[in-house]
Amino acid sequence: VQLQASGGGLVQPGGSLRLSCAASRRIFSSNSVGWWRQAPGNQRALVAFITTRGNTVIADSMKGRATISRDNAKNTVYLQMNSLKVDDMAVYYCNTYIGARNDIGWGQGTQVTVSS
Repeated sequence: VQLQASGGGLVQPGGSLRLSCAASRRIFSSNSVGWWRQAPGNQRALVAFITTRGNTVIADSMKGRATISRDNAKNTVYLQMNSLKVDDMAVYYCNTYIGARNDIGWGQGTQVTVSS
């Protein structure tokens, strides 16, 4: 596994979480990296990604509630999610954009549970 997702957990509706995705320097420095999520019975869907230059794309479902950033010194991408809803509950995966497009490189993900 080349990227390691962490930071999931149980949060109440309206709460916040910050997910982390650690990668090797080789992977991190040359790839756009993003987050996808998959809820039971649903297909995996893009949440957000960030390019090597720091340009970001946020899915419509998370606009205004999520921020993606990268720390080049730590080879880590962060996904800050606020105002979480029950519908946000899913396993969140990080991957390179190319890996996701080719459906390879998925790790085990991190579970986000939104419940009161």
